[in-house]
Amino acid sequence: MHELVGALRSYAWGSRTALAQLCGRPVPSAHPEAELWFGAHPADPARVQINGHSESLLELVSADPQHELGPVAGEFGGRLPFLLKILAAEEPLSLQAHPSIEQARAGFARENHNGVAIDSAMRNYRDENHKPELVVALDRFEALAGFREPRQTVRLLQALDVPELNQYAELLAAQPDSAGLRTLFTTWIALPQASLSTLLPKVLDGCVRYLSGAGSGSKEFVPEVRTALELAEAYPGDAGVLAALLLNRITLEPGEGLFLDAGNLHAYLRGVGVEIMANSDNVLRGGLTPKHVDVPELLRVLDFEPLDLPVIEAERVSDSVFRYHTPAPEFGLSRFELAADAEPVPVVGSGPVIALVTHGRVRLFQGGHDLIVECGRAAWISAADGGIRAQAVDGAAQLFCAAVGED
Repeated sequence: MHELVGALRSYAWGSRTALAQLCGRPVPSAHPEAELWFGAHPADPARVQINGHSESLLELVSADPQHELGPVAGEFGGRLPFLLKILAAEEPLSLQAHPSIEQARAGFARENHNGVAIDSAMRNYRDENHKPELVVALDRFEALAGFREPRQTVRLLQALDVPELNQYAELLAAQPDSAGLRTLFTTWIALPQASLSTLLPKVLDGCVRYLSGAGSGSKEFVPEVRTALELAEAYPGDAGVLAALLLNRITLEPGEGLFLDAGNLHAYLRGVGVEIMANSDNVLRGGLTPKHVDVPELLRVLDFEPLDLPVIEAERVSDSVFRYHTPAPEFGLSRFELAADAEPVPVVGSGPVIALVTHGRVRLFQGGHDLIVECGRAAWISAADGGIRAQAVDGAAQLFCAAVGED
């Protein structure tokens, strides 16, 4: 096992305090810091510290996949199948979805054939992989995720009491299913700018009246309405503000997880979390961003089936171990709450595993060898390593362990 240093990614929606504070660096940071990548994705691999020098995890795995990955090397083409991140959102991320494996392969081949450079801002598919993902909240985490049950959305549109919304509420009420959601979403996301510029201000006026209590009826949609106003302030005139009214508004408390499979439309709004996904960077955007938006391609991959709130409660394996179950074969995630002065806890039988410290300091033991991992850093545990145990150092600590998914 070796220390693993994450690759820091700066995006405009990131935080100047969250990651710097978590990693023990000066606050505020010089630029918004959005993500720390702990993985072997070609776009930004983490660095393994070996005998006083630093080596790319991608190069380490590629040089000897059988040693580093073990039996799963053949199953995943000699590549580490998951990517682990810490995500810190100060502002909303784009409205987006990820493709299935078949869609990713076809899209990647198509853009290669069309000569779109792999680093082009116009590129949708940067690899051939799908991107199911799980985010676990480290603090209060806000998100939009999946299409809401249509009848609830009809009630929301009616509660805003905006005459210009009546035709859309009636459309969805007449067809309260995935087909109705597809029709309404497609209509809104493709509105001509002149029509959007007329409709959106009236909807926002309705949101203000709703929050002020000027309207009548239940106030069950306060979080959804407030979010629409916040998005409109950040992205004025963006059709994604209307689309956001169709999505589940979710709040995760620390330790709760949110799983999103291929085709689920979502936007993370704010908060800090540990995120694990298949080893991919494929994103189809539909709005709420200055980046490349490709609505026709997004419509190809979207799943319009209403999504029950996809919040995952961790299974309590023991007093200190919590496991998050998802259907993704590429990854599994466990959380360790390590009490001060407690005995070492078995972490994993064998790798490949990335063990990430998100609070305190952790000592990892392997036979006569031990490694202290600071907060905001991780350890790479190869398939050749085994019998790893973990213990908090100088007070309680929190550790996340990412591994290949269970059968």
